Amino acid sequence: MTTGRSYPAVVAVFVTTLVVSNIVAVKLVSLFGLTLPAAILLFPIAYICGDVLTEVYGYAAARRAIWIGFGSNLLAVVAISLAGRLPSSPFWTAGVYASAEDAQRAYQAILGFAPRLLASSFVAYVVGEFLNAYVLARLKVATQGRRLWLRTIGSTLVGQAADSAIFLTLAFVGILPPPALAMAVLSQWLVKSAYEAIATPLTYIVVNSLKRIEGLDPFDRATDFNPLRLG
Repeated sequence: MTTGRSYPAVVAVFVTTLVVSNIVAVKLVSLFGLTLPAAILLFPIAYICGDVLTEVYGYAAARRAIWIGFGSNLLAVVAISLAGRLPSSPFWTAGVYASAEDAQRAYQAILGFAPRLLASSFVAYVVGEFLNAYVLARLKVATQGRRLWLRTIGSTLVGQAADSAIFLTLAFVGILPPPALAMAVLSQWLVKSAYEAIATPLTYIVVNSLKRIEGLDPFDRATDFNPLRLG
């Protein structure tokens, strides 16, 4: 696994966008007539970081970052959940609420993670990110390092399709009628994929700058793509 001096910074951005996205996702927003989680503004950046990690440092380095992100998000979820279970001080009103009970209810409403949603999110993240990294690495070898736009957009289409379908299906099957669920999956997939397509010029700038700084441009010709292999 080849990494350079900028690798920790890219991983830090990757992990931060992931953790913050899962926190703000509780808010639903209306964009272009579609109802979407507020994380739609930030979460695709995690996929862009995943593209950068795979393209500049190789699949093995991206694999390590994906598991670091998984562990960091799990730690954040556990910490927030434990904090919610601790007894509230009678003086805690957060400067806004009439009583500590009201403040606690607000905390739970915003940061109280539903187990089903959490499980759906974690499964979708792992499958989507690894598919994204795998497809990009394979396309890089197939295209001999040319057409970066094809690799980033193509891998995103696959990864985001899996992420959106798995999360929404596991989280809302039996709650939303099938036509509404299918429309939600399609909407999220299209919006997230369009986001990365629009960001392609930025991805080019970051990838080319990092390749120049790091002196790296690995090709995963003999890589073990087992997602559980961390060595």
